[in-house]
Amino acid sequence: MCGIVGYIGENKAQEVILSGLQKLEYRGYDSAGIALLENGEITVTRAQGKLEELKKKFTNTKSKASLGIGHTRWATHGRPSETNAHPHSAGRVSLIHNGIIENYLELKEELEKLGCEFKSETDTEIAAHLLNQEIKNGLEPFEALKATCKKVRGSYAFLAIDKENPDRILVAKNSTPIVIGFSENQKFIASDIPAILNYTKEVLILEDGDIAEIMLDSIKVENDGVLVTRKTQTINWDPVTAQKGGYKHFMLKEIYDQVEASVDTVRGRIKNSKVVFSNIDFSVEEAKSIDRIIMIACGTAWHACLVAKYYFETLAGIPCEVDYSSEFRYRDKPVSKNTLLIPVSQSGETLDTLAATESISKLVKTLAICNVLGSSLSRKVENVIYTQAGPEISVASTKAFTTQLEALYMFALFLGQERGILNKSTIHEKVNAVIKLPAAIAEALKDEEAIKKTAKLFYQSQDFFYIGRGICFPIALEGALKLKEISYIHAEGYPAGELKHGPLALIDEDVPVVVILQKSDVLFEKTLSNLKEVEARGGKIIAITDSPKIDLISSVASVVHSVPFISGDLSPILMTVPLQLLAYYIAVFNGTDVDLPRNLAKSVTVE
Repeated sequence: MCGIVGYIGENKAQEVILSGLQKLEYRGYDSAGIALLENGEITVTRAQGKLEELKKKFTNTKSKASLGIGHTRWATHGRPSETNAHPHSAGRVSLIHNGIIENYLELKEELEKLGCEFKSETDTEIAAHLLNQEIKNGLEPFEALKATCKKVRGSYAFLAIDKENPDRILVAKNSTPIVIGFSENQKFIASDIPAILNYTKEVLILEDGDIAEIMLDSIKVENDGVLVTRKTQTINWDPVTAQKGGYKHFMLKEIYDQVEASVDTVRGRIKNSKVVFSNIDFSVEEAKSIDRIIMIACGTAWHACLVAKYYFETLAGIPCEVDYSSEFRYRDKPVSKNTLLIPVSQSGETLDTLAATESISKLVKTLAICNVLGSSLSRKVENVIYTQAGPEISVASTKAFTTQLEALYMFALFLGQERGILNKSTIHEKVNAVIKLPAAIAEALKDEEAIKKTAKLFYQSQDFFYIGRGICFPIALEGALKLKEISYIHAEGYPAGELKHGPLALIDEDVPVVVILQKSDVLFEKTLSNLKEVEARGGKIIAITDSPKIDLISSVASVVHSVPFISGDLSPILMTVPLQLLAYYIAVFNGTDVDLPRNLAKSVTVE
């Protein structure tokens, strides 16, 4: 998993590959390596740790090679080490790999019987030996890679080079993303678009089952033995958007990006006080026929789905359930043709979500929420609503989450509108609230300095509870997740009413409780009662609220942070902003690597 970059052209491959890998650091990794092909020989250089460690090894050896492959690895098989870092070599080939080879043990046993000796603990080295064996058996490299892939079960993106064929890079893709970029006299291969944006915006995206041969003057792609042509796409992202823009961390920049991302996600989807999705094929009859919605996702996207469950049931009158993709894919699924499956994924490459979608897509209607044009998920469903968050570099998701909420809300309004559940005046009111959302987010961001002071007060705490009720309970889960991800502090999210059913035993003066307190006549008072229980046990309360009853909240809370109120439906989005800032500054004060937290990766393309 993690980062892949390949290059063939007229420039120095070493420089292009290192630059590309640096653009992919946000994906998380524990080691890195490069294989360069020059004068008929492959030179492999690897290092444990950050890219800086790899760069040090090139201090006195500036290669002139114009072809090479590079990789940043996140350990799946074998501990983080230089030996386990990619590329892996066998005979005349060197290979890098994203994904997991599920049948690696049986393949390894077969290869050992043929006399192959293994130097690493990885499944990837097995693929290198398989490829080399097929070439030894007389196959041309392209055919050898096809034969290798037929023996492999699992997910993979392979890049391989052969010292006997120094004019090409071999590529194979299954369930793990690969893009090919091109400009005059050079070709680029990468696992994600930001790696090559400095060099080209013209790309083609490989599909599952594709085997490709990349040469300076040609791109050959086969799928299931048939030559295919993949459509060229122009990427409109500016490389500058993948830079920090003066902020200390990508995460902080992306928290502030939410204002513009909110505008972009709504743009073109409101006309004459109606919600329109011109890019999806969803008739009124189809909207009316839906009798059940199933949403699947992982991590932060799963929290977005939990909020959206309220939207679909309240605004569209459709029963909705939310499941973890990793669980959904392995259980029985009683569905009908009138069930709508909504997979949600920022990257569109989350393996569990892809597999769960594929397991049921032929039985139900499908519509995905995704941020990446041309992603694997977008090609597995009938319809896609793209969020417009733009590139999200920090591992901890911020703007991707809030734009997912916004897109899901808009779709719920669309369904309610098409099904006749919502009348014109209600639609008009709710659409106007959405239009006000970017300005409200900007207003919420003005509390940054105050939130920074709160973080300073509590950053040394070792345990946190986050609580909320109703539509804001999932936001408590998301707030706790953000804190865990980037500060490594234990945090739990709970429905406020559940504290008394066990967790209250853990509350004392050393356990801060962050409450998401929504302006609501019923739930506001109920939540205040829960806070009284915390106060009675010495717990320190940090309140995030859109209620005007600040004095009443301050009577129990140590700190209160307010956000604007524009509608109860949109409170979850606005309440998320201070929680993101709180987690960010607690992490900063603890000195953690905010953008690249330990053990995590941005796009999880393994099971």
